[in-house]
Amino acid sequence: MRVFCHHIYEFRKGLRNLVLYTGAESEKSMIEKKLKHYGIAYMIQPLTNGRINVYFGNNSCVQVIRSFGKKLMKNFTPEEDFILGTMLGYDRLLQCDRYLQRKEKTACKSAA
Repeated sequence: MRVFCHHIYEFRKGLRNLVLYTGAESEKSMIEKKLKHYGIAYMIQPLTNGRINVYFGNNSCVQVIRSFGKKLMKNFTPEEDFILGTMLGYDRLLQCDRYLQRKEKTACKSAA
């Protein structure tokens, strides 16, 4: 929870527009309570291993994540993966390389 609280601090100070936190399902109620207390937009996605992904931050960013549907990150399209990475603040050039690799892999699968 200490990492989660630090992420809230960074968001509130304007260092991040969107945060992705992965935590235990048992933390869910405490996470929701804190995010509601600060009026921060969020989306919680259950994972298969008793863990959750919590996307939170700027409302527009969270809305974009919601528009992807309820699929797991491993099932994101190359475009969705690129959008998420850039919104999380990952290096844009590395995201471009990752996008091209994923796009090529997708093209090879559909050609087979």
